[in-house]
Amino acid sequence: MKALITGASSGIGRDIARELSKRGYDLIISARREDRLLALREEIKTDVRIITADLSGREECMRLYEEARGEDIDILVNNAGYGVFGAFDETELAQEISMLDVNIFSVHILTKLFLKDFIKKNSGYILNVASSAGFMPGPLFASYYASKAYVLRLTQGIREELKKAGRSVYIGALCPGPVNTEFNDTAGVQFGMHGLSPEYVAEYTVKKMFSGKTVIVPGAVMKVTRFFAKLLPDSVVAKMAYGIQKGKQGK
Repeated sequence: MKALITGASSGIGRDIARELSKRGYDLIISARREDRLLALREEIKTDVRIITADLSGREECMRLYEEARGEDIDILVNNAGYGVFGAFDETELAQEISMLDVNIFSVHILTKLFLKDFIKKNSGYILNVASSAGFMPGPLFASYYASKAYVLRLTQGIREELKKAGRSVYIGALCPGPVNTEFNDTAGVQFGMHGLSPEYVAEYTVKKMFSGKTVIVPGAVMKVTRFFAKLLPDSVVAKMAYGIQKGKQGK
């Protein structure tokens, strides 16, 4: 049994790697920072292969697939991603495009390529890490929220296709709220509410993935938030989201 995890150098990706290793999976871990991956490999008991890659480049996505495809992957975890905070007219275009390449196109490319392989053998798991941000509009985080909506809707659409075709292949989306990772440092913000631990999110997520849950929302607070967001008009949700984002302190 083998899993490929992108963005495995920290946070949710790192702890999903740990959780899958506990369940006996050998791993291929990928990220930009090789030193972090080497440190993670030292603590994991199962076999670990490291493939460094910067998934903001589409050719790097293809290289990662080509290097991993012969390993008979059973699980793909598309975890790599980050956010760009600020008013849309003020954020840097190049930075946003790079973010969209990681958050959207790397997920799209790797999902499509590995899904074809999984369909051929009629087995496999694909977990795409989206966000609770994908459920709503996100002023001051507009492009990030939109990117996670893409990941969520892509995953749900593919899931229905697989179901109608009778495929024994799983695809699901992890949609957490705030998690205590390096995300806020990268985005230059501070969460306005207490975040979940990545260890808890990883354990909960892997359990729900193996039970076949399509949209995985860890934590009672985010489950309640999602419920009420469904009841309110988008204009009201956007106004509330703006107030929350405005309260975040840039670094």
